[in-house]
Amino acid sequence: MILLNSIEEFKDKFRVGKKWIRCQEAIENSKNICENVYYNIGDSLIYMLKTKFENKDECFQGHRRYLDIHVYLEGEEKVEIALKKSLKESQEYSNETDCEYFLGNGENIVAKKGQVIIFENSEAFRFKENTNLKKIIIKVTVEDNFLLNK
Repeated sequence: MILLNSIEEFKDKFRVGKKWIRCQEAIENSKNICENVYYNIGDSLIYMLKTKFENKDECFQGHRRYLDIHVYLEGEEKVEIALKKSLKESQEYSNETDCEYFLGNGENIVAKKGQVIIFENSEAFRFKENTNLKKIIIKVTVEDNFLLNK
């Protein structure tokens, strides 16, 4: 997991490469889209301005083909994160949804307004609690991907 303290920090660290530029476009366009509907930029990125949330996730969720990037615009959210290899698989990977599910325990963090989290593909995450939450969820392909300044 990469936790950044601001959108500006994200833009500064991830400014090179088509996918990262598309992520910035998604963030900048989020004020012009409907809430809780996925949009796409090209064939490598989808994004949503999310305001409706379930209570809490029972299982950890992981991905293989896409990175999840969460940009916190309002409120806060408690997130539990763990390495996939430290968890027990509860539902095998689906190529159609790019999801796999796990059971176990991880590290709890609280993401707050202004922060950006990048969940890496070696990790799984689950959302536990949120307060007055509004965030942008970006899913960007990992093909030809690299993380700068890590």
